[in-house]
Amino acid sequence: MTASAIKSAAPALNRVPEVTVDFWLIKVMAVTMGETAADYLAVNLGLGLTVTSLIMSGILVVALVLQFAQKRYVPWAYWLAVVLISVVGTLVTDNLVDNFGVKLQTTTIAFSIVLALTFAVWYAYEKTLSIHTIFTTRREIFYWLAILFTFSLGTAAGDLVAETFDMGYLTTGLIFGGVIALITLAYWFLGLNSIVAFWLAYILTRPLGASFGDLLSQPVEYGGLGFGTTITSLIFLGCIVVLVAYMTFRKSHGDAEDMLFETD
Repeated sequence: MTASAIKSAAPALNRVPEVTVDFWLIKVMAVTMGETAADYLAVNLGLGLTVTSLIMSGILVVALVLQFAQKRYVPWAYWLAVVLISVVGTLVTDNLVDNFGVKLQTTTIAFSIVLALTFAVWYAYEKTLSIHTIFTTRREIFYWLAILFTFSLGTAAGDLVAETFDMGYLTTGLIFGGVIALITLAYWFLGLNSIVAFWLAYILTRPLGASFGDLLSQPVEYGGLGFGTTITSLIFLGCIVVLVAYMTFRKSHGDAEDMLFETD
């Protein structure tokens, strides 16, 4: 296949969604739920970090098999994988910190290095980090590896600022939200590269969502609002389901229109 043919085929065959407002909405909800769901399973249900990690990792593998089998963007398969990888990414960091005693400063630095190496190898093979051309299995593997490490890094960075630096959940969320706003302004007005802007924002939405998830779910004495992990997780799960249903309807309607125009 020629370069021009690949370029023209990429939008139709891309396996991940376009970056839109609803993309960012569901992304923040997914990472928020990842934080609260991990706590709910490990603490409220009494499964513990190790058992929860094994169970959720197994479910994530199944979800990724389903996602890779689609060979195109299918909203329910894609966002199911995102929610589950958010949970597992959170559990990876929690295991390192709680079970193995690794400091949050160390995990933040380590995941930053691992993520940078992932991007470096991805670029070395594919010459691009764009999410608009995820239409081969190898590119999708790099994509999901990067997503996993962004979630683990975001969890470590968010907890580092909120807990170790004792900034609190609300302040931490506002800090990361402010940085995302600055990145957005740099993209729109200062010509920041779109790929760089996307990945920076994607990484930072993890601690943003996790901070507000902890703010809602954690007890008042720990700086939260005391809604609990069960209610918080169910609220965001419901919102995610509604948004995915909307995305599915919109995509199927768009595909039907495309087929109509192709036959004209």
